[in-house]
Amino acid sequence: MITMKDLLECGVHFGHQTRRWNPKTARFIFGVRKNIHIIDLQKTLRYFRYTYNIVRDASAEGKTIMFVGTKKQASDTLKEYATQVNVPYVNYRWLGGMLTNLSTIRKSVRKLEIMEEMENSGQIDLLTKKEKLMILRKKEKLEKYLGGVRHMKKMPDMMFIIDVVKEKIAVAEARRLGIPIIAPLDTNCDPDLVDYPIPGNDDAIRSIALFCKEMAEAITEGRELVGKSEEVVEEVVEEMIAASGAEQEEILEEVRQEQGESHE
Repeated sequence: MITMKDLLECGVHFGHQTRRWNPKTARFIFGVRKNIHIIDLQKTLRYFRYTYNIVRDASAEGKTIMFVGTKKQASDTLKEYATQVNVPYVNYRWLGGMLTNLSTIRKSVRKLEIMEEMENSGQIDLLTKKEKLMILRKKEKLEKYLGGVRHMKKMPDMMFIIDVVKEKIAVAEARRLGIPIIAPLDTNCDPDLVDYPIPGNDDAIRSIALFCKEMAEAITEGRELVGKSEEVVEEVVEEMIAASGAEQEEILEEVRQEQGESHE
């Protein structure tokens, strides 16, 4: 579980310059240092632990959490942790309609699959050099945009978003569809847009990595809870079967004894 030391070491307490703040974040601010808002890490810790449990329980229920973060300092880290726990992610650019127009996105994914099939089968080599180059470029572009959602079969149940200001289109689509949002809440963000905010820096690489790591760990822990509960259920069933078998033997023994007495 995350500690105050983790938050300090990763610079989670550094907000934006005071001129860039959103007044709605006032309740999460500890003070000002050199025109920089300092986030109250006591509150961060409390919100972090609460949200961790929310994500863990959602994961245990089989819910899907999508990771979104396209800014340069978030892209690679977000992809790394999303891939580790096998959840859908968008780390390059959010295409408008990625959720609200899912059928169009699926058509684009299908195009990507067809181009990959052409490349793998060698069919692409039958095209002219120019056609081949154009297809390979288009495939690369689609992979960059859609690689993280190509296996997404249904709408995500929750979304973990790095920088809700930058990802305003993703936020708008999620809210329109009623998908809960989890996000670091920097001092320039609007808390009203986030269902599960965690006050903290959403710009520093180490801070972003900490948020992604904790969310991934919560997802993993939730899945492990399911495994443990299934093991317990199996043990209980086996005990019930064993008990049932013992009871059956007891009844059979009584019947045998009664039969023996009747013969006498």
